[in-house]
Amino acid sequence: MDKFTALIFIRRIINLEFMYMRKLVLLTVVLAFLSSCGNGDRGQLVGVKGKKWHPEKPLGMTLVPGGAFIMGKSDDDLAGVNNAQTKTVTVRSFYMDETEITNSEYRQFVEWVRDSTIRTQLAILADVEGKTPDDGGIGEFAFKDADTTDISVWEKYMLDNYSGLGPTGYEGRKLNKDVDLIFDTQDYPDEYYAEVMDTMYLPMEESYNGQRTWDVSKFKFEYTYMDIETAAKYRDLRRRDVITKEEIEVYPDTTVWIRDFAYSYNEPMHNDYFWHDAYSKYPVVGITWKQARAFCQWRTLYHNAYRKDRGQHFINKYRLPSEAEWEYAARGGLQGAMYPWGGPYTKNDRACFMANFKPLRGDYAADQALYTVEADAYEPNDYNLYNMAGNVSEWVQSSYDPNSYEYSSTINPNVNDPYNERKVVRGGSWKDVAYFLQVSSRDYEYADSARSYIGFRTIQDYMGTDVTANAATNRKKIKRR
Repeated sequence: MDKFTALIFIRRIINLEFMYMRKLVLLTVVLAFLSSCGNGDRGQLVGVKGKKWHPEKPLGMTLVPGGAFIMGKSDDDLAGVNNAQTKTVTVRSFYMDETEITNSEYRQFVEWVRDSTIRTQLAILADVEGKTPDDGGIGEFAFKDADTTDISVWEKYMLDNYSGLGPTGYEGRKLNKDVDLIFDTQDYPDEYYAEVMDTMYLPMEESYNGQRTWDVSKFKFEYTYMDIETAAKYRDLRRRDVITKEEIEVYPDTTVWIRDFAYSYNEPMHNDYFWHDAYSKYPVVGITWKQARAFCQWRTLYHNAYRKDRGQHFINKYRLPSEAEWEYAARGGLQGAMYPWGGPYTKNDRACFMANFKPLRGDYAADQALYTVEADAYEPNDYNLYNMAGNVSEWVQSSYDPNSYEYSSTINPNVNDPYNERKVVRGGSWKDVAYFLQVSSRDYEYADSARSYIGFRTIQDYMGTDVTANAATNRKKIKRR
């Protein structure tokens, strides 16, 4: 190699080393930059990064925009009760069921409780008998944690440390819902399955017409809830009286169709109204205030279980509306109206009744309906809510106190005294006169009572930018100026 060629070779080596060093320095700078902003905040206050939230309108509900309104009697109180003095109050936005809860919707709740009860009994017996999912019989319905090789570390820890606690010793165990229940007696897999199913029906001596019926007293829904007001009062979430456990029989009292009417023949309604498909879209009745609250808890649990499986945010709980929320929604944005459609008449310009009630003495069918009608019958109000007057009266969250308007708050007013068993019902029903259809009329029933003319609908608090109906109106006025 001559001297000239050697110089060229040395220069190439130097250039390569220089390029390598430059890339190494650049890579070091990049890594240093990335490490300095590993949290993406560059040392600034940016808040905790969470999941994106998009408000989701629940199926069958409509958004009621919050706002202020004059609550109480707009005209003279013809009945002379004087329990609804006028008062300006403000409520926040919420979603509300467009219709009363129907028989079909409530049957979903009843069947869920029934199936869960059956699965629990099957799983307990499988555990007692030592049956496993590979035996082809009752073992297929064993608790999901029965096979400890197929559960997570957390599930195994909970099983080891909390198994055996509670009244039955099986609280917290996961049911196997991947296997369908069998209701055809010809297809029962083994005698253990038949034994469990036998206990779910009324005894043989109580059967008639060759049919055995479910022992609906076993359809019980158990849930816990927190008394936030007590917790706030004592500033202690750990108080034993803050957490309350309820166990409620969920099946409607179908005998209300007989008991509510002396010397009257209503057996067809007693026999068919709740379970027959002909009445699936009719509002459920025979529900106590406590059962309505249990339904709200179940609906929340059912919806959140679905969202949990998909890693989504939990939704706000479903609940009964407060008295103020119910009246605000019933007015449909109309100020000073007597009925959801305005008023002061119960007929439209074609002489057709606007709701299902008792318009004439003894003439229940003058409005084209003898008993209840479909939950979406008649025209909705301006919030797209059906039958806010008539059809069935509706349970609300509030307790009845004739003087509550005088001392309740002016923002989201709600008076719910746990020691007051008289709970407010609103809207009037198919058997009521027009006075009870007025949006401001108040009535009550005891929390453990069921009636053939009382149903309910639920609401859910709205999460997001709370633009009220009043605020939107005021902004338009400001722009015009």
